[in-house]
Amino acid sequence: MEQVWAVVVAAGSSRRMGGEDKLAAEIEGRSVLRWSVEALAAAGVRRIVIATSPARVAELAASPWLPDSVVAVVAGGERRQDSVAAGVAALASTAPARPESAAAEGSEEAVAQVGTPARARRTRSTDPVILVHDAARPMASPALVRAVAAAAATHGAAIPVVPVTETLKRLDGERVGSTVDRTDVVAAQTPQGLRLSLLERAYGKYPPDGPQMWTDEASLLEACRIPVHAITGETTNLKVTVPQDLDRAAALLEAGLVPGRPSSRPSVAGRVGLGTDSHPFGPGEPLALGGVTIDGAPRLAGHSDGDVALHAVADALLGAAGLGDLGRLFPADSRTPAGVDSRILLSSVAENVRRAGFIPANVDVTIVAGRPKLAGRLPSMEDVIAAALGVDPSAVNVKASTGNLGGPEGAGRTISATAIAWLVPAERSATGGRA
Repeated sequence: MEQVWAVVVAAGSSRRMGGEDKLAAEIEGRSVLRWSVEALAAAGVRRIVIATSPARVAELAASPWLPDSVVAVVAGGERRQDSVAAGVAALASTAPARPESAAAEGSEEAVAQVGTPARARRTRSTDPVILVHDAARPMASPALVRAVAAAAATHGAAIPVVPVTETLKRLDGERVGSTVDRTDVVAAQTPQGLRLSLLERAYGKYPPDGPQMWTDEASLLEACRIPVHAITGETTNLKVTVPQDLDRAAALLEAGLVPGRPSSRPSVAGRVGLGTDSHPFGPGEPLALGGVTIDGAPRLAGHSDGDVALHAVADALLGAAGLGDLGRLFPADSRTPAGVDSRILLSSVAENVRRAGFIPANVDVTIVAGRPKLAGRLPSMEDVIAAALGVDPSAVNVKASTGNLGGPEGAGRTISATAIAWLVPAERSATGGRA
């Protein structure tokens, strides 16, 4: 982006912010202005000028957070166009000197500009794209900046736009006069990009200090009948106008919805999986549940020993690791030995999880059964599950419920189990140390 320059317009009065300077207001620890400037720098813009209020020039120029790409901080004007013109002038005055050969008239790269003085004629190599960005748009992504710059380089001028989704009304005093047809109506955003030669051409017809007022660069070019290309903008590229907009911006960042900006939520390393299983009682005994053998209680029907608690844990682990489910690893056919001990299955699952790069950090199991009584056996189940997983027993929690004696579990016909497993990357233990 060597031939892309930018002006950040930051001289507004913040009239609708309730007395607060919106550009100094912070979002996730950074000012609105800083977010906007850093988006341009992150996109690769090498030369940036900030046009701010005269009273803030010295303070802002001394700010330690300014990227190296900010080449000047200048005083803007009362109108937006005055600030843009001041920024463009600063960019031009601080630009590296052009080789004479590059500016030679008649060069293959000469850019024809009708009505432009010969001294202002430029070659494509010396006709940079100027991006004009409202400092009050802190959520513009670096990708959008690059897209606007590329479109302006190709078409001469480009702006990002988003569809208008609300129904628009034209008022007649305090009454609704008519509904505006939304077809082909869009909302313009910044940054807006245009070749310096086109801006100079527009200034030749409508000087920035003239009586006409332009709400953005596109409207100036439209008045000069200079085509402006439209590209898709970003719905998250909001303009901070009222205090509530700061909350909206923070919420977008926290949720990770701003393109190119990671979520600001504290990251919790690891993945979570959910497993459930349910088996009816079958003929024979003993009952295998949670890896514990309960004599005198009927066994659960199934191809294996029917241990719903271990099956639920296995499925939770596999789900968290993205490894499918227990039935895929151990089909209920001749490939899996009939009546196999589910502790063997769970140990195998734990090994697969480790090979996938994870370690079980925490497992929580709930067993729902009207019979037999399980309270005294739960600690033993925790020990068995911990041993199969190769973790400390404190990382496993098993609890039981009668289901309020409702449903097939409460009626004593079935036992079901639900498990939640938390896996962490293998290079870290559950406490953050090395595994």
